[in-house]
Amino acid sequence: MAVLVLERFLADEAATARLGEDLAMSLRIGDVLALKGDLGAGKSTLARALIRALADDASLDVPSPTFTLVQSYDTRVPVHHFDLYRLGTASELDELGFDEALTQGAALVEWPERAEAYLPKTSVLVELLQQGDGRLARLSGEGAAFERAARSLAMRDFLGQAGWGEAQRRYFIGDASARSYEIVTLAGFPPRVLMNSPRLVLGPPVRDGKPYA
Repeated sequence: MAVLVLERFLADEAATARLGEDLAMSLRIGDVLALKGDLGAGKSTLARALIRALADDASLDVPSPTFTLVQSYDTRVPVHHFDLYRLGTASELDELGFDEALTQGAALVEWPERAEAYLPKTSVLVELLQQGDGRLARLSGEGAAFERAARSLAMRDFLGQAGWGEAQRRYFIGDASARSYEIVTLAGFPPRVLMNSPRLVLGPPVRDGKPYA
């Protein structure tokens, strides 16, 4: 399967936080987001925004796991925030319970290059690179996790085209269909509901020659 790449320019810290929100909307149990960048690139800012979006708590305390190596959060999708900067060897991930964490939730991994061979091939790599006065976010990966992330970024683009590019996105419980829903809020406007309705792959006919969808 080919590795796909997406890029977004982040003009400031608020744009980095919005990217964190966008990725939070796509996250599922078993997903791994590998956050790569130099010191001060914005990895912690992105991770903090993502975790707060999952918790639906903009003031949630999200300390850096630099010394603890991992911090876990009981959010909508349980998330485990790893910082591998002080990791001695990749095998130490076993001691941190990395594999077990993925059976229970998703993982955010800062400094993934210290255990690159250990991470799943389906990990979504998010590189934050200096570009002028801002940052270039380069996302790459393959499989369902990357496709969901790309879909979420496309939804942010859709909001931007509607003049809601700076809106806050939060998960909203919907129906039992393949669709998903969000509440989007923007200062000065009433909240809106955003529906994500991906194209369905129709199954075999079940009644009157028509598939169930």
